[in-house]
Amino acid sequence: MKACTREAALAMSAVSTAVALAACGPDAGKDSDGNDAPRIGLLLPDATTARWEGQDRPLLERKIDELCADCAVEHTNAKGDVAIQQEQMNSMIAKGVDAIVLVAVDARSLGAAVRKADEADIPVIAYDRLAEGPIAGYVSFDGEEVGKLQGRSLLKAMGDTVSDGQIVMMNGDPSDPNAVSFKKGALSVLDGRVRIGKEYDTLQWRTETANMNMSAAISALGVGNINGVYAANDGLAAGSITALKANKVDPLPPVTGQDAELAAVQRIVDGDQYMTVYKPFSPEASAGAALAVAAARGESLAPVAQDKVRTSTGEEVPAVMLAPVSVTVDNIKDTLVKDGVYTVQQICTPRLATACNDAGLT
Repeated sequence: MKACTREAALAMSAVSTAVALAACGPDAGKDSDGNDAPRIGLLLPDATTARWEGQDRPLLERKIDELCADCAVEHTNAKGDVAIQQEQMNSMIAKGVDAIVLVAVDARSLGAAVRKADEADIPVIAYDRLAEGPIAGYVSFDGEEVGKLQGRSLLKAMGDTVSDGQIVMMNGDPSDPNAVSFKKGALSVLDGRVRIGKEYDTLQWRTETANMNMSAAISALGVGNINGVYAANDGLAAGSITALKANKVDPLPPVTGQDAELAAVQRIVDGDQYMTVYKPFSPEASAGAALAVAAARGESLAPVAQDKVRTSTGEEVPAVMLAPVSVTVDNIKDTLVKDGVYTVQQICTPRLATACNDAGLT
């Protein structure tokens, strides 16, 4: 009856609570055996970033099924559109799901929807991105540490060019709290160590926008005057590298990344991209699933969430904070391959056979 109570509350403007509850019926919200069957909404932000549909979604669904065989997962993808995700949140609330796992397209814009879910007694687990509003729990990686890993790697790759060289910073979407953390962490390492020739914020993390901005940076700074590129994720790295190649920048400067996308790993093997940040998806999905199942069952999140994070309102909520890993050509085998993210065969296409052999990927 929990879901029906929520639906009744939402329907009060049209009909009385008693009528709404009666419409639900005595068996609504239960499975064929008459038991409560928790429903969990999974709201992903876009299809641009490969990890959401390729890694996080199947891992979350699999882990939820392991923890709660009768749980049903209702999945949606906002395709980078805030308005669509707001509608999807409203739909989940109207359906009376028991918990929502939310990767917000825009943390600030989704705050009202999170408050609406809270008012309907639906706990929201913020996944990977810290959404605004009264969330019940949070699971992610230390964003500032991600930026620090990227910044340290870039300085190391630049070597002797650090003192008199300059870089281009290709930051993520400023509406994403993670992008803000990545940038803060990176600048804590880069400030005072290297000159930032051009800096861009990339709305919706679009690869094509990074490509356009990098072309503009090359025009402004000169083909031979970019000694390094801070790219906040692998999609931005891809757009930047394509622009560098199109403008005949040779040799390519070191380029950072994040998310350990297969194409990025192959670029690292091939020498086009210097590094990526591997955020082990399985532990994050496992924690997110455990928080979602506990929330859907009305149980405490404390056994899973040993950390705390402070939201924009100053409130502390239970959290699981995980450690990111820097990946270069030297440790692909000991990280991504060892963890089963990719096989050597997946990485090493025939075109990369020689480069893979040189990298010890055999």
